[in-house]
Amino acid sequence: MSINGYIDYQRREYCKAVACPLQVDLDCQLAGSPAAEKIRYECQTACRHTTYEFHHWLINKGYLVVRPE
Repeated sequence: MSINGYIDYQRREYCKAVACPLQVDLDCQLAGSPAAEKIRYECQTACRHTTYEFHHWLINKGYLVVRPE
């Protein structure tokens, strides 16, 4: 759900911005291919970046983390 006047974080925006090597490899693969799925699995289970890095990237880019009451 978007908030008027704000933009939503786009999927893998952080990964692309920091030029994650896995994201670079993923961009070269066909969506849904076995190679792409292998890379996606590695991203899901062994991300090379920390939540701390991601959170601070969000803050530096002006993102707000919100949730309904």
